[in-house]
Amino acid sequence: MGERLTQLLEPLASQFRALNLPDILTHWGHPFFMSIVMFGMGGYGAYAGWKGRVLIATDVDAAIKNKTDHKKIMPAMFGFMAIGATGGVLSLVIQKHEVMASPHFLTATIVLTFLAINSAISFSGFGGNNPGLRKFHAYFGSTIMVMMIVHALMGLKLGMSF
Repeated sequence: MGERLTQLLEPLASQFRALNLPDILTHWGHPFFMSIVMFGMGGYGAYAGWKGRVLIATDVDAAIKNKTDHKKIMPAMFGFMAIGATGGVLSLVIQKHEVMASPHFLTATIVLTFLAINSAISFSGFGGNNPGLRKFHAYFGSTIMVMMIVHALMGLKLGMSF
């Protein structure tokens, strides 16, 4: 399947290669921008989500603001993550490296799948505002953030290998 994906993306990759972009951009552009998305957007979004949960008893207005921030930023982060995954695969094809063969690709697939599941939980209204499902969403989201760190480390290892 990786070879088929490479064949599909090769015409676009060859156009990027023809631009003679600096190697540092094609090699490290994806990780640079994705680290902003993962740690900037994801980190703040996770923080806002937890802060919204914690402040409910003490400062309702602040809790609402944090929950609103969480609701705004996390869907955007998920969208950027999906777009970034496509860019990462394209980056590998541009550099003529094997696609889908690294632990980084596997962790990307897991993270995106888990984010989709957690998004579905949220968009379902937490199953009719089920407190257990809300709690699961929070802890599962934190687990996803840890997976993102593992994913970033796998990406760093991959980037250093070629």
